[in-house]
Amino acid sequence: MNTLQEEALEEMKTAIHEWFDEQENRKDVEEAVKRTTLQMGIFSGVMLDYRPGRTRVDSLNSGRNAAGSKSIKATPFTREQVLHEVQPLLAEIVKEKLDKLETSPLIDYRFTLQGTFATTDGRVKLTVLEIVYEEKKRQLLERIQSYIEKKLEKGSYPTKPLETFFLMRHLLDPYLFHEPEVARMTALFDRIQELNKERTQALADHRRNIIRALTGWAENVFLRRYYDFTRFEYRINDYKIKPDAALENKDEPNQPVDLLLYGAVMILRYEPSYSKFKGQTFLELATQLGSGKAERMLKEGSDSFSQEDVHMCHELAECKANDVFSLITVVICKEEAGAYERAISFILSLLRKGFPKSYKIKLQSSVREVLPVMGLAKSDTHRFFANALAYSELHPLLEEYAREAMEEFEWYEDTEGEKSVMPGSYAVFGLGLSAERYFPLVEAYMALVDDEHQLVQDKYTAVFAETHGVTERSTPALVACLRRSHNSLKLKIQPELESEDKLSLLVQHVEALTDYEAERVLYPIWGKAEKLAALARKEQEPRKELLLRLLKAAGKA
Repeated sequence: MNTLQEEALEEMKTAIHEWFDEQENRKDVEEAVKRTTLQMGIFSGVMLDYRPGRTRVDSLNSGRNAAGSKSIKATPFTREQVLHEVQPLLAEIVKEKLDKLETSPLIDYRFTLQGTFATTDGRVKLTVLEIVYEEKKRQLLERIQSYIEKKLEKGSYPTKPLETFFLMRHLLDPYLFHEPEVARMTALFDRIQELNKERTQALADHRRNIIRALTGWAENVFLRRYYDFTRFEYRINDYKIKPDAALENKDEPNQPVDLLLYGAVMILRYEPSYSKFKGQTFLELATQLGSGKAERMLKEGSDSFSQEDVHMCHELAECKANDVFSLITVVICKEEAGAYERAISFILSLLRKGFPKSYKIKLQSSVREVLPVMGLAKSDTHRFFANALAYSELHPLLEEYAREAMEEFEWYEDTEGEKSVMPGSYAVFGLGLSAERYFPLVEAYMALVDDEHQLVQDKYTAVFAETHGVTERSTPALVACLRRSHNSLKLKIQPELESEDKLSLLVQHVEALTDYEAERVLYPIWGKAEKLAALARKEQEPRKELLLRLLKAAGKA
């Protein structure tokens, strides 16, 4: 090697030593692996990113972008020199470090050194070194089996999400289990959910860990057998099927493709709206490979629901549901309350059994009602609920539906952008305008609204105020609406608030809020605090005191 190459190698060696020295000086190593028996070690590998003058080493999956900083000088290596000279030297350096740490909890049962290198021929990425510690691997396999038997198969208590995180990663690790035992694994996934069904947040964490592991296995192991693809962080990966790619034993049960389909259904049922495209993509890719089950699921929905759950046929109405596309088709055969009652009951039953709340309705009906709220999407989903709201006898059922459907960060599938609305919105809006008895429903709805991504509540608030005014019954709901409002809303209720009784009502509710919330409630009515302060200075008592109390509640007094 020449001098420049020796300096470059020394730069890489220094980065490697600094990473290992930093980890060996950690004080939390023993505690980290004591959290669960399913963690053998903290690190399964490192990534060396060689850029002359900017070389760094990070743990695998650290989340740092390997394509960040540019080299500050030219590389002295060709591609061939990296492959035949640099790689063996780096492997030797890292192996020497690992030999001292073989039994340390710092190192997992398997350790990989990945490398990306700037060369005169462009970037080169390769696996520099891969080591499997057989004794650690044997111990880990024993621990996995013991955990499954004691905690899942024979256990009857809730489990920890951290345990599921590691268990899923291990069960889908091809270096531990060459081919997954599909039937047993899906049974374990179901068992974990069953054991934790009474703990809502924990169940969501378990499901998230299962989905993340299945997605990683699908993209990094299974689909690589059949597809070449380019990864994208914020959109669908670009998949190109390999020549002659086809599933083996595609018609037999419990094949690896069934894990892909299981993961697709988990994504479609439990992930937020913006992630569901990945579940549909998995089904479409499996269909391209010849999976009849995937093709059937795309047409009819997953196997998560019985035929009775997803198809209702009656002389008044017919409903069909496909959870893969989050679609409910509703055909109203006779325009009367009974037809909508059957359709709403059908949808409500589906939601209670786990149908995606971010769904959309395809409606066949001769009636075209809409809610008196500007800015709502002119969609079939909107029209269905507006039609149903015309029948007052259905209002209690619509409230029941709304309370089941409402969920933060979920959206009706046929809305987007400024017209996006949380499931249940149309029913809540209509009911809230119809009668005082539904004001608590409006409050419950507004407590869940994601106001960073939903705007239509502003338009609704204006209609609500115009319809009900400021009364003892309406003020709590009106304040709840205003807490989710934006600066673009201008509420014309100042004339009503000339009444000291009504102004006093508003003051009582605003004073119970935080400074930020109070300011947000007041802005649509009076604008900036300076305007309200100027108005207060001109008023006589007791009105002046009431306005000053509003300013104080907003932290502006």
